[in-house]
Amino acid sequence: MNTARPPLAYENADFLKGPDARPLRILSEYLEPLGHFRQQQIRDTVVFFGSARIQESGPLGRYYEDARFLAGLVTTWAAKFHPPSSSAKPQEETGYRFVVCSGGGPGIMEAANRGAMEAGGKTIGLNIGLPFEQFPNPYITDCLGFEFHYFFMRKFWFAYLAKALVVFPGGFGTMDELFEILTLVQTQKLAKDITIILYGSQFWKEVVNFDALVKYGTIAAADLDLFHFADTPESAMEILQESLTRHGQTADHEIPAICSSAKP
Repeated sequence: MNTARPPLAYENADFLKGPDARPLRILSEYLEPLGHFRQQQIRDTVVFFGSARIQESGPLGRYYEDARFLAGLVTTWAAKFHPPSSSAKPQEETGYRFVVCSGGGPGIMEAANRGAMEAGGKTIGLNIGLPFEQFPNPYITDCLGFEFHYFFMRKFWFAYLAKALVVFPGGFGTMDELFEILTLVQTQKLAKDITIILYGSQFWKEVVNFDALVKYGTIAAADLDLFHFADTPESAMEILQESLTRHGQTADHEIPAICSSAKP
């Protein structure tokens, strides 16, 4: 008679990797980042999108340097909203504001994390497993680097904490993230203000004809007001500072607790 005990379900690797446990894997990609964000007192973020293929020394290297410099500006400016080390208030009232967040990989993502780290701030990387290009960069804060399997869970965390997006030149992935957020804002699915900056007006106006979308009636003229263009770190920072200051000056009791800024 076989009296061996079967493994506990949560210790059964075959079960956890199988189709029946897919809901558990999805939930894990919500709960693990949530725990780290709470522990690290992350209140909200400024997200940087852009191509993984842009290299510091490549033909589009100026965008790498601009992303790095802008991330440093954001991090230095956001430090005035950080909680004092002696604060005894609950973490949801004192957490870190406007933390630079990227997709965690190389290129523009690396530049953003690098600039924030060099400025002495926390910085987040939401990496995803892909067959090429996407490997975590070394500039992400310990405990704030995450590996995702499901694109939609990664997008959730981009959107849920973001108070602003800065979108540098990129390909399919960058455009996917950009239009996902634009759609959420256009359809009022985010219960918060969010600032969207398209960095590099020449690039964006060449690859996306926004005026043609208005011309053919597929978007409203007012939808063009959902985003701004910027061509220098200083001009982008001016837009961010003007819009984010309104969030930073909100009274503590009016600031929603972590992860409560989106509609259920």
